[in-house]
Amino acid sequence: MEYEAVKGDLRRAYDARAETREQMDDADWKHRERSGFADRIRAAGASRLLEIGAGHGVSGRYFADRGLEVTCVDLSAELVGRCRAKGLDARVMDFGDLEFDDGAFDAVFGMNCLLHVPRADLSGVLDEIERVLAPGGLFYWGKYGGKDSEGVYPDDTYEPKRFFALMTAETIERIAAERFEVLEMSVREPDYTGLDFHGLVLRRR
Repeated sequence: MEYEAVKGDLRRAYDARAETREQMDDADWKHRERSGFADRIRAAGASRLLEIGAGHGVSGRYFADRGLEVTCVDLSAELVGRCRAKGLDARVMDFGDLEFDDGAFDAVFGMNCLLHVPRADLSGVLDEIERVLAPGGLFYWGKYGGKDSEGVYPDDTYEPKRFFALMTAETIERIAAERFEVLEMSVREPDYTGLDFHGLVLRRR
């Protein structure tokens, strides 16, 4: 499936479900992932954070409340509106074509958004993330996986049904290590999705 078509379907799907996502409970383990990354950012003396695939802004608000200068981007205008309602600087933007200067951010946070990127297009997206990170900047890459597969999920309750590109822990770590220094990688056991969750903390070389 062509990436432009994937993005168009994702935009429509998430626009339609913005209110549903706003009401979703936030899992405790997600809070722990954010907290650990916030600790690393503070320890590095960093302040400028970009959240990609920011959704309705729960992570962005968390980081902003801890004193970071947060910018959120998402394909969905409805979700960007939810971020702005939480007082966040949020913009409708494709994270494969980031409209920021080189080295504009000290850290990038992406939880369960890169899993929508076809494998053939992932390198270009990672190029953009690397580009907007300052040298030595930190990148959190969180992603459901546990198997290598990609395609539109036939049982998805969203319409249009969403495209997912999943990877094993070994695959995601290998891809990450090709361009970033891997500082930490955690694998969480399957939750209600039946999938593992991989949380990587990376640093731009």
